[in-house]
Amino acid sequence: MSDSPSAAAPPSALLVACLCADWCRTCDAYRDTFLTVRDDLRADHPAWRLRFVWIDIEEESELIGDLDVENFPTIVLARGDDVLFAGPVMPHAGTIERLVQGAIEGSLGAPLEDFDPDVKALPARLQGHAEL
Repeated sequence: MSDSPSAAAPPSALLVACLCADWCRTCDAYRDTFLTVRDDLRADHPAWRLRFVWIDIEEESELIGDLDVENFPTIVLARGDDVLFAGPVMPHAGTIERLVQGAIEGSLGAPLEDFDPDVKALPARLQGHAEL
């Protein structure tokens, strides 16, 4: 598989943010899976800068703003400030692998404009956030 999403667009940074809560046992179990997927995808796509961040929505509420996260884990994928996906996912390696692969290949489609403004603002807020 090619690392570039198309001949005209060079590989770029892709933000993969997992929104969870410290009290969520599903999130606790998912964290190791998320880290393993991060390592595998970085090895498979070295031309891409894949930024994986883990956000505790309560401890880091200033980053979340008024975003209402109802289900965990919730994943936000963004290229630059363009949100490509935002929503809860099944806590399985294959789910996040397919989402990231779709973003790399361009099969997630164009950035969606109908995301909540707080979702659309999240990539900019996470620019300085430490990677996992």
